[in-house]
Amino acid sequence: MAVDRALPGLAAREGAVILRLYAWDPHCLSFGRHEPAARRYDRDRIAAAGLDCVRRPTGGRAVWHARELTYAVAAPEALLGGLRQAYQQIHGWLATAIRILGAPAELAASHARAPRPGDGACFAAPVGGEVMVNEWKVVGSAQVRIQDALLQHGSMLLQDDQELVRQMGREPELRAPLERPLATLLHRPVSWDEAADAVTAALPRHGHRPEPRDLEGAVRGLAEPWEDQFRDPAWTWER
Repeated sequence: MAVDRALPGLAAREGAVILRLYAWDPHCLSFGRHEPAARRYDRDRIAAAGLDCVRRPTGGRAVWHARELTYAVAAPEALLGGLRQAYQQIHGWLATAIRILGAPAELAASHARAPRPGDGACFAAPVGGEVMVNEWKVVGSAQVRIQDALLQHGSMLLQDDQELVRQMGREPELRAPLERPLATLLHRPVSWDEAADAVTAALPRHGHRPEPRDLEGAVRGLAEPWEDQFRDPAWTWER
């Protein structure tokens, strides 16, 4: 999360759109920046299960990062036309990637309201502009503006149905049916490498050609000031 938090600064400095694709090791439960995690999730149960937790710098709701692909996009806000336009553009890229994988991805109706922290887990319900396959949400995303740049990151469900989020919840709305991963919708396994290749292949169709680079090396110094914050349980469980 410290690396993601540092990406907008790097994007602003370079005047470029930066894409990061990654997986979590160990697997981790992440909470949105303003989510009331201490009220909604059972901290003792999470600790007993040996699960790592982190609070993201962006909004949104809880996500279990296991058999999924996490993406992050950072850019000067003006390059993508603002937060709302960036949300639509980035989800358009991801929908193209999912169609490359073989699923008929579309975006949810744009008039739907934005998510609120009390709405349940991230994948419990779609909101406007999110990526859908039939009626199922397959990508959850959140944004933040940092000075003149933006960060949008999120999770593409590959083989995980987010059941663990429901198991760790205290509140009834967290027990609502969750979404189906791409593996279920495609009737076959979808690996992280296959999904990452599809995302990379989709970008040129939307006018972007990401260049391979040592992103971790470029951003490591910028991320260092944020590392202690994102490791601190007091930050993770502050609300």
